[in-house]
Amino acid sequence: MTNRRDFLKVCTVPPLLTAIPRLATAKAEEALRLTATKTTKRLVPGAEYLESPVWAFNRTVPGPELRLKKGDTLSIDFINELDEGSSIHWHGIRNINAMDGVAGLTQPEVAPNGQFRYQFSLNDAGTYWYHSHAKTWSQVARGLYGPLIVEDESDPAVDHDIVLMIDDWLLANDATIDEASFGSLHDWTHGGRLGNWLTVNGKSRPTFEVSKNSRVRLRLINAANARIFGLNIPASAFLVTQDGYPVPVQETQDVILGPAQRADFIIDLADNDVSINETYNGDQPYPAAILKVVDTPSKLVAKRPLSQPALEAPPKSIDVAIPLHMQGGAMGNLREANYRGELRPIRELAQDHKKAWAFNGRIAEHHDHLAAVSLGQSVSIEVWNDSRWPHAMHLHGHHFWIQKEDGSFVDGKRDTYLFQRGEKANLVFIADNPGFWLFHCHMLEHHAAGMGAVIRVS
Repeated sequence: MTNRRDFLKVCTVPPLLTAIPRLATAKAEEALRLTATKTTKRLVPGAEYLESPVWAFNRTVPGPELRLKKGDTLSIDFINELDEGSSIHWHGIRNINAMDGVAGLTQPEVAPNGQFRYQFSLNDAGTYWYHSHAKTWSQVARGLYGPLIVEDESDPAVDHDIVLMIDDWLLANDATIDEASFGSLHDWTHGGRLGNWLTVNGKSRPTFEVSKNSRVRLRLINAANARIFGLNIPASAFLVTQDGYPVPVQETQDVILGPAQRADFIIDLADNDVSINETYNGDQPYPAAILKVVDTPSKLVAKRPLSQPALEAPPKSIDVAIPLHMQGGAMGNLREANYRGELRPIRELAQDHKKAWAFNGRIAEHHDHLAAVSLGQSVSIEVWNDSRWPHAMHLHGHHFWIQKEDGSFVDGKRDTYLFQRGEKANLVFIADNPGFWLFHCHMLEHHAAGMGAVIRVS
């Protein structure tokens, strides 16, 4: 991150947090309410800095934590108090298509002063999140996101279950959101909108009290528009899930998270505080959050060895192969592309239409179909990132296996995969969920500038 020195100056006394506010209802049959509205939030501590105008669910950034059980039905009444249309996407959930929340594809955007009920079953346990899916490059950057946690009876017992939503904000000198930078063609053609201020759960370097010798589940969510984060946990840490899906339990202290990716760790603490450090974006580790160890009289769970999960095997054969040649962006090799039925030079596309990225030589939009497949078929999206930039590719409605160029598969399944520049890999999934499903880059400016298309399952 930039401004590391200034950050540390104003954060010598970190604020103490317990958790993101949780949304609950008195009666299970009643719908919860999420209201998108404008409010203010102090992003940088210190009286000399201003509170920033933000957009938020229920006036909190992140929005309220939704924590339910596998098999529950989530029922949400979304109320839009913004002055532009919006919607909610439930990221990573294998959802009913009509509830997926993609404005302009699975539903019309919810108009100002409008309301929409989302209601669907939660069939997969794991760490997920919700965020606006209308004009996402602006609305998510302003704060419209929150965590969705689905618990399972088989989850390992822990003393503390903590969600960390990690974000970067592009701030002006007075610590308010840099409004002038929205829609920057530079961001759309380069690495996306990269911020200069890091927050965890909307705070700068928050501290969480945890019991000495306790077992902690730490759920990490990258909510940034475009920033890739590297997180280091200097403790006895075991990676147990990625993108909500179980992976082979492995002792490790590090993980790389592209935008929208998640990772869960089980951490066995001793009696020392633990600083969770960001390591990807600078020469020195950057303290993102603190686990402060305290003496408590409560009884702790038994630290039983973590069992290895049974993982689904990828299909032995592929019914449908979808070639996907990704090109464009600054310093790329894209000279022209098809846009709305006409072949146009890249300079015209960028300057006149703010489009800069192409799938298979075509600038893609929500109404553009990448492929049509039949229900139950095994599908391989054969991706070649032929650009100079990384891309976090996200498939709605499904989880996929990742097959590397040598033919081997990465353990476990994902819903978002971070392609490095020049990388080739196949994203393999079973088309078991009917509907129109968006496949796009979660560097949100890249999506707006052409990196998104639809796979129809029927």
